[in-house]
Order: sequence, then C-alpha cells, then structure tokens
Amino acid sequence: MLNFLPGPIKATFAFLLYVVNTLFWLCPIIVFSFLKALIPLPLWQKVFSYLLDQMASNWVAVNTLNQKLFSKTEFVVTGSENLTMQDWYLVLSNHQSWVDILVLQRLLHGKIPFLKFFLKKELIYVPFLGLAWWALDFPFMKRYSQSFLKKHPELKGKDIETTRKACEKFKHKPVSVMNFIEGTRYTPAKHSKQQSKFQHLLRPKAGGIAFVLEAMGQHLTKVVNVTIHYPEGIPSFLDFISGRVNKVVVAIDIIPIESSMIGDYFNDRQFKISFQQWVNQLWLEKDKTLTAMTEQHREKCSSQETISKENPVS
Repeated sequence: MLNFLPGPIKATFAFLLYVVNTLFWLCPIIVFSFLKALIPLPLWQKVFSYLLDQMASNWVAVNTLNQKLFSKTEFVVTGSENLTMQDWYLVLSNHQSWVDILVLQRLLHGKIPFLKFFLKKELIYVPFLGLAWWALDFPFMKRYSQSFLKKHPELKGKDIETTRKACEKFKHKPVSVMNFIEGTRYTPAKHSKQQSKFQHLLRPKAGGIAFVLEAMGQHLTKVVNVTIHYPEGIPSFLDFISGRVNKVVVAIDIIPIESSMIGDYFNDRQFKISFQQWVNQLWLEKDKTLTAMTEQHREKCSSQETISKENPVS
C-alpha cells in the first residue's frame, strides 16, 4: 500500500508503528498479569491466560498489518497445510537475523498456538517483563550445572522435576514452544570460528531441546521444523522495515515426537549419543534444504539475466 514511499520514510513510520503497537498491548498485558498473580483461583487463572494470549496474538496481527502496509515482501511457504491451533508443538528453526522472529510470528500466527520461548528461571525476576512472561505462560526452566550437582548430589533430578511441574498447565491448553538450537545468530565469522561442518548453519546444541522434551514430552506431540532462507542475503531489522527484503522462502516439516526422543540427556550416555545423532541428522537435512534453495535462486537469477541479454531494452 505505502511501499512506494522512500526507504527511510517507510522505516521511520514502520518503526513508530511497532513501538506504538507494543506499548498499546504491553499496558493491558501488565495489568492483567498483576490480576492473574493476585487472584490465584484456577478458573480465573485459566481465563486470564486465554485473555493474555489473545492480547499477545493481537500484537502479532497488528505487526503483520504493519509489514503489509510498508513492504511488498513475497513469502513463499511450503509444508504449513497440516498445522492446527489445537495441537502441542516444539518449533525449531535456523537463526540468521532478528527478522527471523517476525517471520515466524507472521507465518505461524493463527496456524499454531502463540509462540512461547523457554526461559531461564532467573528471568522471572526481570521487572514487569518477568511478570508478563509468567502471565503469558512462557515456560521457565531451572538447570543445575554439573559442578553444582557434584557439591549438592541430593538435588540431582530436581531441576527437571521443577520444570516439569511448572509445565503442568499445558496439559489441557495447547502450546507452541520455540527454540533456536544454534544458540545464536548465524554469521560467516561464527561459522568459521566453529569450523561448522554445515554449509549454511552453525552447530546445533542438542542439550537445550533434550531438556525441553524431557520436561514437556508428555505435553508436546510434534516438532515443527522451520527452515528460513533469504534469497538476497541475510537482512537486518532496518532492511526489513525499509522494505528492502523482496522475498523470504520458508520450508516447514512436521515431525511426530516419539518416545525414543525423550530421555535423560545429561545422565544417560547412550540416549545422549542417539539424541545428538538425531539432531545432527535433522540439521544435515536442513543444510541440504538451504543449499537447494540457494541454488534455485541462483538458477532463476541466471535465467533472468540470460533473457535480459537476449531481449535488450531498445
């Protein structure tokens, strides 16, 4: 609609709309979060949870309208047909830019429950945001380090037990838990430093999702494996809100969660090895998908260049 405007103007108005939208929904979310904390009745807790999720969902919806208003990015998506709001998902994705989060929220909005991130237990003490994350039912995990457990062996297994108890609320309420298992955004420098065996990806960290599956395995039924590709190069947030991202290609693969994927990753060596093999195979397939996407884009550009040379503008 307004994508004809100059890039700097689009970026300015789009950014302001993101800020206004965030503040507009943050205020009632904080208010309802306090009410949820102050009224511990199960029925009210459930009502507040659904209201808060709806507010967060509305925030995503307005962000999507913002993007459509100021840019004409083409999204090519495959594999999202069988997603549903009534299922429990673990969402995994490669991570290249902060734009990834906006892409995931936009493409999965209304198809699966509102995306939630697994957070460290300590983050619940962040002023206001910690309360909002708790009220929005973001799952908090408590992990003891191996060195700590050596000094306090009586606490072995307590971390997973605490996290599992905190996730009981998802027994009757569908949820989508998001995890970037590379642990950080991909850059050529990080790729080189890691000496990653993958062409387009950093090494995956299996421990985090193994912990999530052990804590929430009984509440999660499928893995949503998302592969994001930016044909014109990895964009910054400024590129995105300036309307300089012309195309985003996304492939989605839905994988049932089987009993073999759930176990004690930190104490069962055999399970740890098998789980790492599963994650590495998942990442090898994702790397092949990204290679195919890259080659397809190059072939298309080459074909268009050939046509252009054969039919020069007179």
